[in-house]
Amino acid sequence: MLWPMLAIALGFLGVAVLSVLALRVWLEVRRLSGQVADASRRITDASGDLERAAADLARAGNAVRP
Repeated sequence: MLWPMLAIALGFLGVAVLSVLALRVWLEVRRLSGQVADASRRITDASGDLERAAADLARAGNAVRP
């Protein structure tokens, strides 16, 4: 009777450890997705700034050209 109870206890502990690790992975994925969203927003903003600067530069170049 000892071995089946020990096997059940070890099985329960294994599931508990796996659930804790799954929770940690889930939290890290949420944190990473937030960072990816922030980086994407910053890249979009930088792209818009670059487009505006290129348009200004093109207008300045056309004004200088005879």
